[in-house]
Amino acid sequence: MELTGAGAQLLRAVMPSLERIDGAVRLIRQSAGRKSVAISTWASFASMWLIPRLEAFQQANPDIDIRIEATDAPVDLDTADVDLALRYARPGYVPTGAHRLFGEQLTPVVSPWLLKSGQGLQKAEDLARFALVEASDVHRTQHMEWLSWRRWFEVQQLSRLEPKRWLYFNYAHQIAQAALTGQGVALVRTPLVADSLASGDLVEPFPKLRLDSPLAYWLIVGPRNAARPEVLAFCDWLKVQAAQTRQAIGDEPDTDTLDQLD
Repeated sequence: MELTGAGAQLLRAVMPSLERIDGAVRLIRQSAGRKSVAISTWASFASMWLIPRLEAFQQANPDIDIRIEATDAPVDLDTADVDLALRYARPGYVPTGAHRLFGEQLTPVVSPWLLKSGQGLQKAEDLARFALVEASDVHRTQHMEWLSWRRWFEVQQLSRLEPKRWLYFNYAHQIAQAALTGQGVALVRTPLVADSLASGDLVEPFPKLRLDSPLAYWLIVGPRNAARPEVLAFCDWLKVQAAQTRQAIGDEPDTDTLDQLD
């Protein structure tokens, strides 16, 4: 069965109201039942940063349920069935009141056992002997250009360097996994691999050649739910975790973004 043209038009008109009704019903259920926090974020951030840390929150708050909605699409926190969003954007592209969790730098990483296989990686020019891993969509949007190997090469004045081969993946967690399994050298975002670098599962061969990124990671809280105790508890915990990440990657906020900090 398919909607007619008139039915589709009617659905578009009533959908915002249905979402508000659904949100109101959820709030009523929460007030009479279990406490929960719903988070919207993108899949790579959820799997690489958020989920590995969630156990600590659950241990400290065993009475709060967590629901993660993984999507790349922005959500309207006024109507969506989520309490807060974790997003990746330039400072000027987030709403007023967004809390900056941390920024990032881009750096090459590699599995230590790949380095032990006999191929040296002493200087940037040595990358020509390796497969290089990057996001497949880095050239589709302006801000994603910052994540490309080509930009990193230009900054290092190696614009003509060609690798042994290229490997492209859609998601950041796939890129990191390829590096972890020794399939090549990946250009990654430091917050997402800080734990792997600390454990030694990944090695940063050129720590002095990190490239600053104009993007940052943000916490955005829906106005309908900002005062709920469980949402406040989760946000406070999240900010503590973010402070630890900032320390691990040596992040110092740009003064231009300080007005976005809570």
